Amino acid sequence: MVYVGSRTTRERNARGAGITVYRHDPQTGRCELIQTVGDLNNPSFLCLDQTQRLLFCVHGDQSIVSSFQIEPGNGTLTHVSSVSCEGNNPVHLTVDKSNKFLAVANYATGSIVILPFDTDGRLQPVISKYDLPGNPGPHKIEQTSSHPHMIPRDPSGRYLVVPDKGLDKVFVFDLKQQGSTLKPELAHEIKAREGAGPRHVVFSPTGSFAYVVNELDSTITSYRYNQNDGSLVPFQVVSALPQDFVGDSRAAALVMAPDGVHLFSSNRGHDSVTIFSVDQPTGKINPIGNVPSQGKKPRFMTASPNGRFLFVANEDSDNIKTFSISPKGELTLLEHQIETGSPVCLVFRTV
Repeated sequence: MVYVGSRTTRERNARGAGITVYRHDPQTGRCELIQTVGDLNNPSFLCLDQTQRLLFCVHGDQSIVSSFQIEPGNGTLTHVSSVSCEGNNPVHLTVDKSNKFLAVANYATGSIVILPFDTDGRLQPVISKYDLPGNPGPHKIEQTSSHPHMIPRDPSGRYLVVPDKGLDKVFVFDLKQQGSTLKPELAHEIKAREGAGPRHVVFSPTGSFAYVVNELDSTITSYRYNQNDGSLVPFQVVSALPQDFVGDSRAAALVMAPDGVHLFSSNRGHDSVTIFSVDQPTGKINPIGNVPSQGKKPRFMTASPNGRFLFVANEDSDNIKTFSISPKGELTLLEHQIETGSPVCLVFRTV
């Protein structure tokens, strides 16, 4: 099953219908629409719980997160609850290792929050909140304050890693459970280059390396990652754009292939996907190709669980293009695509 989040509001000049649900063929990559969950404001980022029986979404530009039950037989969604995330414009969310808490990044108000949920997926009010500290970066429009853009778990499940586009920092939080409360404690804050705008982070399959895509200067920073203490040490910076490109473009999505051999980044403006090889012993990345995204503003991408396909969500052209991935990392556009308004997120359910 595939679940697609979209932008829906006039303020975003959006055309999305809400959350659309598809049946996915893992052999061909084709997707068949089976449900549209409408009447939702900007369900812009989605995640599943550990059992894949629940789906959660943030409502971009709002102050709300919602939960849905997934019907075991056909994968359709039923709304369970919607609650405040005590911040504006939530942009990313993840479920903790214990499968009892939801972590949310509030982009506009510079905070991360923790909300509990029960086994039926019913969300409870915020129990922990952390305002991200620091001075804004030099960009006068995009860096006026803290803007956390992602809040994934590290491979161990102990830490949350939070790239902050507004402060040019990457924060690492140690998750401390105290009875029925989960509290994020700041473990590290790593300064990025001035004006870089850290946006998203992915990890190597071994968990030894982390890669951060920097939106504002269209680069990728490689880090050595210590799962024992959550520390990050940068060792490489590589451009996400072709050397001969001149113009305005911003990096967006970052995808690690399931086998860890290739890394893919999307470029909004250049409207392309850059392919990197990953040297397994050292973690260094090397650009080996760049292909058009076959649409406008590729905001989000993800690989299919079997690693055979890359799905590229072109927000401004209302399509999700499907590419096959060769063993060498080459991307080949397939004929079929998902046509849906203003797509900005896509998640797979595998059970």
